[in-house]
Amino acid sequence: MSFLDRLFRSSVNKETTEPTIRFGRYTDSYKEPANYAAWETSLTYFEKNEFEESFISFFKYLRDNRENNVQWKEQDGNITFEILQGSKKITGIANLRQLRAEAKIVHASELNVGFLRRLVEANYALDYSRYALDDENNLVIKFDSSTVDGSPYKLYYALKEVALHADKQDDLLLDEFPGVLTSLETGSKSDLSPELKKLKFDFIFAELAGVFTEIDLGTLNVEKHPGGIAYLLLDAAYKLDYLTKPEGFMMDAFEKTHQAYFGNERLTMLQKVGLMRKSLETIYQRDPTLAYGEFYDTVSTFGVVTSKGHDVLHNLIENELHQMNWYDEHQFTSVALAIPGYIVGYSLFNYALPKPDKALLDLYFHIMEPAYFKSLGFNELYYDQRSRAFIQKTIKNKIKEIADENKKRYPKLEPQVDSLQFETKTAFAKSYLLMIKKLDLTEK
Repeated sequence: MSFLDRLFRSSVNKETTEPTIRFGRYTDSYKEPANYAAWETSLTYFEKNEFEESFISFFKYLRDNRENNVQWKEQDGNITFEILQGSKKITGIANLRQLRAEAKIVHASELNVGFLRRLVEANYALDYSRYALDDENNLVIKFDSSTVDGSPYKLYYALKEVALHADKQDDLLLDEFPGVLTSLETGSKSDLSPELKKLKFDFIFAELAGVFTEIDLGTLNVEKHPGGIAYLLLDAAYKLDYLTKPEGFMMDAFEKTHQAYFGNERLTMLQKVGLMRKSLETIYQRDPTLAYGEFYDTVSTFGVVTSKGHDVLHNLIENELHQMNWYDEHQFTSVALAIPGYIVGYSLFNYALPKPDKALLDLYFHIMEPAYFKSLGFNELYYDQRSRAFIQKTIKNKIKEIADENKKRYPKLEPQVDSLQFETKTAFAKSYLLMIKKLDLTEK
């Protein structure tokens, strides 16, 4: 059995022979028409005080048939349900009086003071739910509501809060209190092959090493051009999060890198750069045996990012892309390429964009990271590393394919592929984003 056979023995699409590796975080923004119809039905039933029917329609709205993420059962006037979110499972019961839901997170072998203080502080950040300990010293996150107060809107945001916090906190708490807490695997966690884990970690390590070397040994002065350094660090964080999709500590470090830049306006740019680098260094210095455990596949129900229209991406390109001109003219190529990379990564990290936008941004990474995708087993590549040239026909055909797939919903979608420039990577990156900016995503 070959290396690639072992690597992708359970994750290869037989029709295309391309590995079906997931990139980016799950989003519940791309629902089918039947889901939206179920939402409207749930609202109608709730307004009529027909609560049982409202609950069932609500769970139909949440369910993603491709993920098999939500299950429910009716019996003796009660509806019991299970909702998968990453490595956790939310269980609950709903009837004419109330709805209760909870997710078990970790087991505490002892009630460590630091652990308990952490939970008390965390409760203040919750809007609908609360952390608690059950009779077996399992940490759980709970939500309950009377039925008459449990509108579909409230249920969605409350269950989303329970799900996202349960899924995120287990890895973080286990890493922070290893001698006190033990894992409670209740969700859909499925392991990846050791080879794939190593490929992902090696890619992270190499990318961060390159960024740190560029900052420390490159010709760009950090104190004079902290903005350029910020682009390098943010581009790396967003790209690595999207392409490797780690959980737990590493995911949190990428989020902290984002927050270091956008979360405190009182800091100087130089201070922000320092905090961002510190966050990424914690990943760079991480024990590989611990890091490998943070790569796994899951099934989810709720997404973190919010739905946005094409205008948000249009404005981001308008406001940021011109920043690459100075760096390109002065031969700071790494920073010049980091700016379009930042635009792509920031958009995928923060938003659920229209499907054509998302597909084209995903394609950008496929084009610009040929070595990584080749190592993963992808056959269709867009850049020839030997000749250092873009494979123009393949790129244009793929863009047209994306347009054709979305033409029914967006009839005016006509990417101007002839406007693409292939002379250099910076020229291509700039022309590619300008092409996306000019798309007309008016819906039918």
